[in-house]
Amino acid sequence: MRLTKLAIAAAPMLFVLLWSTGFIGARFGLPYIEPMTFLAVRMAFVVLIMAAIALIGQIRGLARWPDTPEIGHSLVAGALVHGLYLGGVFIAISQGVPAGISALIPGLQPILTSTIANRFMGETVTRLQWLGLVLGLIGVALVLHDRALVDAGSAVGWIASFGSLFGITLGTLYQKRYCGRIDWRTGNTVQYAGALALFGVAAFVFETRTIHWSFELVFAMAWLVLVLSIAAIGLMYWLIRRSAATGFASLFYLVPVVTALLAFMLFGEKLDALSVAGMVVCAAGVVLVNRGVGGVKPVAASAAASVAAEN
Repeated sequence: MRLTKLAIAAAPMLFVLLWSTGFIGARFGLPYIEPMTFLAVRMAFVVLIMAAIALIGQIRGLARWPDTPEIGHSLVAGALVHGLYLGGVFIAISQGVPAGISALIPGLQPILTSTIANRFMGETVTRLQWLGLVLGLIGVALVLHDRALVDAGSAVGWIASFGSLFGITLGTLYQKRYCGRIDWRTGNTVQYAGALALFGVAAFVFETRTIHWSFELVFAMAWLVLVLSIAAIGLMYWLIRRSAATGFASLFYLVPVVTALLAFMLFGEKLDALSVAGMVVCAAGVVLVNRGVGGVKPVAASAAASVAAEN
């Protein structure tokens, strides 16, 4: 009983730690492989594992394969969530954007969803949510005040980083509207398969597909496939069943800070005091947004599930 209580208490922090290592894993492996090639190889392994999980679920009567329209919706959601978001993160890191910042920018997704995207979906945006948006913008300005930090990444890297924010925002909204009734095992298998095709085409068109195999790359690949795409998702669903949706979504506030700390310890990526303060301000903005009313809480939960499905 005591061990069970300890596991329940430790699980949220374990999830944050594991999730933060997704950005670190990209930083660890990208010196040896191009980003789209990295993601294509990773997705090939993930599709095999998820297909086996989906097949077992179907045999046991727990899952059904999507019908034709649902497959189409899953492919669109996968293109947005995996293609734009995950592809943007990997391109950004490969182009010199610090791992902590690559985690911070798409982490602003609840702010963009609740205060801008929902505005065009007919949902009320409260003053508290607008305040959250302002705080988020101030926080980003504080983080990026350091010229050396901005110069560390190329223009392509920064465009990709902000593109990842729009990808996860649009993907979350689309998945919430069209994919809510699709089983997570079969739906994610379809999404991952579509992402594999997308990344494969991008690798053949834009990259040399050269792979410099090394211990670091093999370790990073194995970690991202087994720990992030499989184990962390299992922990995510375990946590969702045992906590409120907004409580689980709040765990993502900690990911950029933990990622920045890990990047500092492993790669020497440094943020000055003002940039760290900016990350805290961004987190405060996200907290305010998720304290809003109306459609915000469902969106927050959907965001958490969508992010967890692809990272």
